[in-house]
Amino acid sequence: MAQYQPPELSLKDRVILITGAADGLGKEIALGYAKHGATVILLDKNVSNLEALYDEIVKHKFPEPALYPLDLGGATADDYVTLAENIDKEFGRLDGLVHNAAVMGPITPMQLYNPEDWYKVMQINLNAPFLINQNCIPLLNQAEEASLIFVTDSCGTQGSAYWGAYGVSKAGLDNMMQTLADELESSTNIRINSIDPGNIRTKMRAFAYPAEDPETQPTPDLLVPGFLYLMGSDSKQFTGRSFMAEDFI
Repeated sequence: MAQYQPPELSLKDRVILITGAADGLGKEIALGYAKHGATVILLDKNVSNLEALYDEIVKHKFPEPALYPLDLGGATADDYVTLAENIDKEFGRLDGLVHNAAVMGPITPMQLYNPEDWYKVMQINLNAPFLINQNCIPLLNQAEEASLIFVTDSCGTQGSAYWGAYGVSKAGLDNMMQTLADELESSTNIRINSIDPGNIRTKMRAFAYPAEDPETQPTPDLLVPGFLYLMGSDSKQFTGRSFMAEDFI
């Protein structure tokens, strides 16, 4: 799988929802999917960045994307019902879903963690994917071949001091991935996997490691091949698996 090169237009005519699409890794995933023929649904709270990404995709003459402004931190259960209803009305199905949206929260000892901060991180990083899945899995089940991808982190596999709610939420995502994959493997055409981007040059990384030279880390666009692999037909034999993005570059 090293140096993966997807076939041209490998995602042609697919409809894919990406959370946290307005910046960083989510933006690059959206561009990569659109370049390979997908209609991407861009979900984020940052409307101006979503509009700029829309313009960039249209400028390249990729399939026209759909914008879905939503603040996952303040969204209610009904908002996720409405999300699925709107996708169903517009497209009638969903071929792919990438849970990319996340917040870091404070880097502090767990004993000192502010409960409001804990709730916010869990709401965005863990509760939102759960609620999106509940409402969108029926749409994924309408596709001939659907892929659901969780973006995880090594601190969810091995807990580290001070990573608090972020690390716990990422551990929860990996467990959610495995649970869903086990539940759906024999009854649907949906495959469910996770991918860890590793060290990456993003605002979140800069916040976590302020003394680090960002030039020493890869840019998000270099990690897109792994996301193309897991979304496309080349990975249809895999479900319930955890991958590293660096394995594809």
